[in-house]
Amino acid sequence: MRGRGAQAVATGSWLLRGNDDRLAVYALVEGGVRRWTETAVGSGRWSGPDFFPAEGLTGLAVAQGANRYAHFLGRREKRTGGDAPKVDLLYAVQYQSGRTLGDWRSLGNPYRDPRDAATLGVPTAAVDGQGTVHVFVSGGPGGVMLRRESKSGAWEAWKDLRGGAVEGGPAAAANSAGLVELLAPGNRSVMRWVQTEPGADLRRAQDLSPAPVPGSAALLETAPGVFTAYWSEQSGTGVYAQRPGEWAFPVGGAPGEGPHATLRASVDGYDCTVLAHRGRAGTAVIGVCGTGAESGGLWWSDTGVTCIGAPALALDGRGRVVMATVTADGAVLVNRQRPEPGLTLSDWDRLPGD
Repeated sequence: MRGRGAQAVATGSWLLRGNDDRLAVYALVEGGVRRWTETAVGSGRWSGPDFFPAEGLTGLAVAQGANRYAHFLGRREKRTGGDAPKVDLLYAVQYQSGRTLGDWRSLGNPYRDPRDAATLGVPTAAVDGQGTVHVFVSGGPGGVMLRRESKSGAWEAWKDLRGGAVEGGPAAAANSAGLVELLAPGNRSVMRWVQTEPGADLRRAQDLSPAPVPGSAALLETAPGVFTAYWSEQSGTGVYAQRPGEWAFPVGGAPGEGPHATLRASVDGYDCTVLAHRGRAGTAVIGVCGTGAESGGLWWSDTGVTCIGAPALALDGRGRVVMATVTADGAVLVNRQRPEPGLTLSDWDRLPGD
């Protein structure tokens, strides 16, 4: 089998809890996607890897809706001789934990000019409360392009959300009311779009500042229907957070490039916000604070494990925080919250290979 080691982490949450409460880990490998699935709820034991072929993938995004279906968006390049590569997006869905992915289908490319089409970025996606998949991607002349399913299940035409040039890729999520929000880091600010009612078009909202590190934006619902935005500040002062109607405030940390994983979890009986990212030293870093109390700063801890891309966070079926990383040699490591005071994580487990 090709693709023995993970080549890159997916955008979005690539550690997901399925509709039977088992966790699954997804990784982009040569020739397709690999998946590991918990053998039982919260067991810490994993089956796999299962391999799902998709030739030419150079990027992968994973999204999940309220029904816990897993949606996969891939950036694909096809090379023919010395010509520029033909680039398009692929889509597939997994309906149940441990089951196979459905057939991959092409969503095309929003840009007709070959030079613009070749610059298509890695997509991101969100699933609204009606189960409609929203696919966002940047590239070409700048701004963000959107393609989404119609109520009949067919895909609508690409729509230009406009905006300025996007640096490093957008981030999207749906809140508990089923409304989608989008962040796109730009040169001087984080651009933001919001959906105000189910099925409505996304509208441009006020940009967020200070200037972001490319690709560092993330969203987390920290109150009913309210997202907090997180991003890394461009000059290196750490992570910033902002809620609608409030000023941005620093929360500490020393992130490197890339996005932040976000999660709400119970720690010592308190509702807490957990963030994780790849730090400046190249290691996986995790931070925690009381939800809504980010202005006081997060308590940050360096795991010491070198990783590529951003770590992933999820709650297992027993409500424990689980963290996953991909190492430089392509191995996938997972640890889990211990039954101890504070957010204490177990030793890392290396998921099985071939």
